[in-house]
Order: sequence, then structure tokens, then C-alpha cells
Amino acid sequence: MLRRLFSLPGLTGLLICVCGLFFLVVGLWLLSLGGSAYYLPAGILLSVSGFLIIERRILGLWIYLLTFVLTALWALYEVGLDGWKLMPRLLVLAVLGLWCSMPFITRPLTLSRRQRVLAAVAGLFYLLVGAGVIGAGYITSERLYVQHAPLPAAAAAAAETETDRTGRNEWRHYGRTPAGERYSPLTQLTPDNVAQLAPAWAIHTGDVMQPGEDKKGREFNFEATPIKVANRLYLCTPHRQVLALNATTGKTLWTYDPHNVTRANEYLACRGVAYYQSPTPTNAPCDRRIISTTADAKLIALDADTGRLCQDFGAGGRVNLTDLMGKVPPGFHFITSQPLVVNDRVVLGGWIYDNQARGEPSGVVRAFDPQSGKLAWAWDMGRSDPTAPLKPGETYTRGTPNGWGTYTADPALGLVYIPLGNATPDYYGAQRRPFDDKYSSAIVALDLATRKERWHFQTVHHDVWDFDLPIGPSLVDLPQPGGGTLPALVQTTKMGQLFLLDRRTGKPLAQVEERPVPQADPFPGERLSPTQPYSTGMPTFVPANLTEKDLWGATPFDQLWCRVQFRRFGYQGQYTPPGLGTRIAYPAFDGVMDWYGASIDPARHVLIANTSYIPFIAEGVTEQKALRRGLMQPWAGWESNQPYPKPKEFAVGPQYGTPYAEIVRPWLSPLGAPCNAPPWGKLAAIDLQSRKISWERPVVTTRDMNILNTHTNAALPTGIFTMGGNIITAGGLIFMGATADDYLRAFDEASGKELWRGRLPAGGQATPITYLGADGRQYVVIAAGGHGGLGTRTGDGVVAWALPARRAAGK
Repeated sequence: MLRRLFSLPGLTGLLICVCGLFFLVVGLWLLSLGGSAYYLPAGILLSVSGFLIIERRILGLWIYLLTFVLTALWALYEVGLDGWKLMPRLLVLAVLGLWCSMPFITRPLTLSRRQRVLAAVAGLFYLLVGAGVIGAGYITSERLYVQHAPLPAAAAAAAETETDRTGRNEWRHYGRTPAGERYSPLTQLTPDNVAQLAPAWAIHTGDVMQPGEDKKGREFNFEATPIKVANRLYLCTPHRQVLALNATTGKTLWTYDPHNVTRANEYLACRGVAYYQSPTPTNAPCDRRIISTTADAKLIALDADTGRLCQDFGAGGRVNLTDLMGKVPPGFHFITSQPLVVNDRVVLGGWIYDNQARGEPSGVVRAFDPQSGKLAWAWDMGRSDPTAPLKPGETYTRGTPNGWGTYTADPALGLVYIPLGNATPDYYGAQRRPFDDKYSSAIVALDLATRKERWHFQTVHHDVWDFDLPIGPSLVDLPQPGGGTLPALVQTTKMGQLFLLDRRTGKPLAQVEERPVPQADPFPGERLSPTQPYSTGMPTFVPANLTEKDLWGATPFDQLWCRVQFRRFGYQGQYTPPGLGTRIAYPAFDGVMDWYGASIDPARHVLIANTSYIPFIAEGVTEQKALRRGLMQPWAGWESNQPYPKPKEFAVGPQYGTPYAEIVRPWLSPLGAPCNAPPWGKLAAIDLQSRKISWERPVVTTRDMNILNTHTNAALPTGIFTMGGNIITAGGLIFMGATADDYLRAFDEASGKELWRGRLPAGGQATPITYLGADGRQYVVIAAGGHGGLGTRTGDGVVAWALPARRAAGK
């Protein structure tokens, strides 16, 4: 018996038995939860098949074939011809069936030549089905591409007026201009010649992940977007070094290392620096300066020519951003996004180590003089007069919503647009104050001159989902039927909604409706908003609510496990409230669109957005249970002298000062595959005049992402998650890295078709820029250093592409 069991047919039969028993036991569990009835009979048939194969009976192969045929019929009934959804249901079973049809399996089972021929025919059937499923996946990707209408023609004169405020060949802000469009008026690169792009230069910053910085929950992210001034690039690294590069050759001109302590920081990221030039230049040192921040919450000014600290700025070139903030433990306050320099002010907020406790450091927004470093004004929503100077002994209001993302501005209107987050903690709001609920997840327009709020618009009421606004709006002037333009803005959100507002007043230009949202079973004591604002006048990227049929996995086994979890966990669709037990959050705090926002073509009045789709699970537990499980440690609070006890991983939000803790993680199968079906990433164009989607398509492949956190995979065109922004050029191109496979790509703005790709040395989770070098060539540059949260390859590269010199000269 043992000899028979340890033969190839015996081990194959044993494997099928194990698969069948898993289907049977877990399928019975699923059925008891109200799920699909398929797995129970399939498990019985597979178990019988495996036992008969162990017994060397050819009947086992025919029962397996019957099971596979019934499985195929069931799969077609559930998901039709959607290749990506068919894959986990059929591919592994087809491969196993093909193995069972091999001569080394069939010969020991029968002496009949006819039966062996039939088994070979069955093998061909399995092969065709497997190949057909993969082919159907490719067809599904193409079928999901939708083009509703051609893009409007470019209005060249409007583009010239809109985009040339800081020079055609400068890129001085994250979005090139303060308006946040991420649009270049350059035209050397076009859909006709972009395929000729070739590597121009590449450098390594030397700032790489240090031992211990890859621990669970901590993130080392190279997300920097360089700025370009004259023939220089300026950027920062995850450990907050600042570099100046020759924009044409990539040569490093200087490096500044702040030698800041980063041990307490959960995020090691710096998204960019800012540039300031004195309005009365004297050619003295620091007439031109780079404004940056450090990981330990210092605002610094560097001479743009030498990289030396500007001694007239603050104290020896530094301003302490924790001044007047009260108690700030290490790692609780720092700035990930670049400061905004506009109208002779440096405006910034900051990242707060959120979801830790009530009464964390303030979310105050401050403006500084870019030459002296002195505080010009502060906007603190918790005070009766938000801009009144603090009296001796006072600190800024603790625990208020903070604006951690990139800010945008309209210098002509004198307005800066602040994207606000939530009052901490994120997932329990019963103790929030009136001003917390007023400003949470809202855009606030502040007057740069008077310091006063001009208007605010809230995108989520009483936000207990961490749907904070991760970036300021993109500005656009929309043509009006009678002539002239209307100053507008488009605010992207983590939920996948787009809000189109008048940027002077904050009034919606596209309809916004209040709609009822789920109310059942929140945390005891919580109060929920009965409705939430829905931007019904704009296209939406909000994902459809999940059903059991939508669930995925790399194999039928982990997909079955996702099905069981779906039936066990609480889920009421979008805005499912956090509560005790485990809930599905979709979208979740990583959002459909995150810190990178969307780009706008002001010549065509088109918005380009890259979107991601991955659900999370949120487990709510009482404080006592979290302490017993070791998820958090006892802490006496801010007033005590006890050091803050950081949780063992970033996924744990202890929410000190409330009765509940919350643990939030991506919803992945036991093999690390997403529990929702592809596509996981899309690229889309929206015509802002017709307010309709012009085209939308899944983008990029699974090449560098695989189960069990490996970086080798077949390049399946499922669409993949993105973390980083896109840019648009007047030449009709979209450039985007951002994806979990390591490429920079160019897309046709008119159709979304991929036209070119360039291999990156690590993950390109950053936003590229483009400019003309001193040699007359148009360069495209991106930081490629990976992203700890997304799990891409880490590195320290900055990479540039351009047309070969002869072809560029020909333009």
C-alpha cells in the first residue's frame, strides 16, 4: 500500500484527495454562511477521484474530468467569459488535469490502449481550457477598454495663457505650476516619435534602505518629484538628503545631508522640495534658495547654488516646526509633501502619526517668510479666531484635522487650497469637537494676504473611514458658452469621486447630492452622518460594491478562503461603518486616488487620472482585548511623563483615549493575492466640458508582482495598483511610472494606448517631470526607488530618457 501511495499516481491521487477535502470542509463552512453550494459536491467528487487514483483505478480520472466539466459550467454561470475571474476557478484544476493525463500517470492505471488515448484527449481538453482562460484574460482586458468620445481639440492660445506663468521650460512645483495641472507645453515628444526614446542618464543618490527599515508596517518610499529651475534639478531622498543635479547630464552638483534622526518615523518619504527667488536679486548667497523639511520636523533653507544652509533663515538655516505644538514625541509630526512657495510665503501643514490617540499634535497650517523664516501667520481651526497670534504659554489646538498633502494655489486670486484630513483617531469619532466635524476631509481656501478662510467644502461628513483629502485640487479655467472662462478646480478623493467647484467661492459647478449611507452596527457610542455627499454631476471612479462572485485568489483554494471571509466579515458596501469585529473597507484609506491626484490638460480641458482598486479589512476590538492580545501597551496619556508606547506594527491603531482599537490591513488571500478580481489599476480621461469619460482602460501588468511577495511573474495585463502620478504634454502624451511593475510608460492622450515603456531599476512610485535640456532635447525624468507599502523593489535611482540627439535636433 505504501509503495503504491508513494508512486507518481499515488502522490497525485493524494494531492487530489487533499484538494477535495479542503473543498469539502471549507465549502461546507461557506454553505453554512449562506455562500456558494458548488464547493461541497466538488469536494466530494475530488476526494473520490483522488482515492480511486491511489487505488490505481482509471475511473478516478473520469470522475476528475466530470468534476472539471461541472466546474467549468459553474464558472461560466457565475462570471461568464471574464477571463480574469475564470482564472482562479479553472486554471489550477486544468493544470492538474493535464498532469493526470500524462502517460506516467495513466499507464499504471489501465492496460487499455483505448482508455489511455481517451485520457490523452482529455489532456488536450485541459490544455485548451487552460490556454483559453489565459487568452480570455487578455480579451477581457481589451474588452474593458472603453472609448466613449474623442477628446476635444486643443486650444493653443488658452494653453499658452494658462500654463506659462512660471516659464515654458520650468517645473517649479509638484504640478509644474502652483495650480497643480502637471501639464507641460513642450511638443518635441509626440505619439509618432516617443517609441524612439532612449536612456539619457541615470544616477544613484546613495540613500538606500537601512537595516530594520523594512520591518512590518514601516515604509521606505522614494516618492520625490524633482523640480527644474534653469538647467538644474532639485529633489530630496527618503532620509531627507537634498540633491542638485545638472538637468542635461545628471551630474550631481551638490548634496545636503541634514543628518536627521529617522528611527521613530513610520514613513521614510519626501515627495519634493520648493524653490524661492528673492524679488530683488543681488547675486548674494541665498538669493535663490531651496526650501525643504527634515524627518525631525525642521524647515530648512539652502542656497540653490551651493547647498549650504542660509544663515539668515530661522536659526542658522533651520526653523523648528514643533515650536508651540506642545508635547510632540519623536515621529509624531513631520512633513512628507513639499512646502508650497507662493506670493512670497512658504505654506505648509504636516503629517501627524494618526490613529494613535486623542489629542495628538495640532493640524495647524502655517505660513513663513521665505527669507527670514519668521512665522507670517497660522491658521488654527480650533481657536475662535483661527489666525490670532498665540498668547504666552498657549499652544496650537491639539488633535485637529491636518493638511499633509501637496497644496495648490491661485496666485492671482491670492488663495491657497488646503486638503484636510481627520481629527485623530481616524476610526472612532464620538468624541470629536464641532470644529473637527466642520473641517474634517474638507478643502479650505485661505487668503494668503488676510490669512482668513474664504470658503470650505466638505467631501465626507464625520469621516470615520480615513477618507482624508491627500492632495490639493487641480485648477482649470473652463470655457463658457457666451465667451470667457470660469475659474474652477477639480478635487480628487480616496473614494473615487471628483468634485468640480468654483475656486473663488467653493460652490459646486457639477451637481452634488446628499445620499443615505449604511448606519448598521457601528462602534457603541459612535454617531454617524446619515448621508454623504455624492458628486453626481461628474463621472465617478467609485468601485461597485463587492459580491461573492467578484472575489478572487491565485488559486481556487485561496479564492474559497476569501469567499468564507466575505461571508464572515461585516460589509454593507461603501461607507460600511467601522465597528467591533472585522469589516471590509472598499474603498479604504489608500484610496482609489491617493497623494498624487490627477493631471489636467488646460488646452483640451481634459483630466487624466490613474486609479487603484484594492479592498482592506478593518478589525475593531475593545481596548482591553487589544491589550490582552499585545497589540498595544498601557499608556497613561499625554499628561503623564510615560513615553509613548508605539504599537508593534503600523497596521494597529491603538486610538488611546477611546474605548476601541482598530487594525487595518489590505484584504489579501493566504497566498498574498488580492481578494478582489482584476482590473486592479486603470487610466482614464475625462472631458471636463462634457463631464463625461472619454476613455478608460486597465493599465500595465503583473510582471514584477507575485504571490508570497516575490518579484517574478508572467506579465499578465490585469491592470495593477498605482502609487504615483501622471503628467501630460502638449505633444499629446501621458507619462506615468507609479505601477507595481517597474516601468515608466508613455500613453497616447487621445486613446490611452500604451506607446512606449522604459525599464526602471526599482519601483517608480513617483511622479515624473519633463523639460528641455541645455542641448535642446526634451527629457523625461523619474525617481525609481520603490515603495515599502506597495512592496516594489527598493533602490536609489533617478533615471532620464530623451530622443537621440540627431532626431531631437531634427525636430
